[in-house]
Amino acid sequence: MRVIGLTGGIGMGKSAAAATLRRLGLPVFDADAAVYRLQAPGGAALPAIGRAFPGTVRAGRLDRVALRAAVLGHPAALRRLETILHPMVRAVERRFIARARAHGHSLVVLDIPLLFETGGEDRADILVVVSAPASVQRQRVRARGRSDAEIAAILARQMPDAEKRRRAHHVVRTGLSRHHSQRHLRRLVRQWREENR
Repeated sequence: MRVIGLTGGIGMGKSAAAATLRRLGLPVFDADAAVYRLQAPGGAALPAIGRAFPGTVRAGRLDRVALRAAVLGHPAALRRLETILHPMVRAVERRFIARARAHGHSLVVLDIPLLFETGGEDRADILVVVSAPASVQRQRVRARGRSDAEIAAILARQMPDAEKRRRAHHVVRTGLSRHHSQRHLRRLVRQWREENR
């Protein structure tokens, strides 16, 4: 089984790329979705988050705004949260890969926003980075309701796009058109499948 690591900064089009790969029949592990489930009511991470960040968990529910305020722009607090979440996400990822292997899949995608920042590239055979011009990136993120201060704080903890592109085996440009990036991804999937025959 070959593992494809899919990554890119916020607003670069990674979710759209992951959706395309899923439509092309590849199993996709969504790290963000795994984090969301771990933090949902009854999620495995809630007790530890509540102890580490008092006031962020009330009546069994995570106050995401309070947690974001507690960690954004606070490196030590962010590391504390990552120490809680990352091992749990890795465990979910391992189970996902085991299920895909058991079902006979030869390719699997790990959709991980902070793949390089967390050393996750060592778990992937092929590294794919989605990239768009900085102006397009910021426009997309603002459209999600994020303030410039929030965008700056998020970007500060992400590896620069140029460095991600330098480390990638493949760069998928998402700033041109959705059709262009989808065509590129279809071509890559065909190539990977042919290599696996």
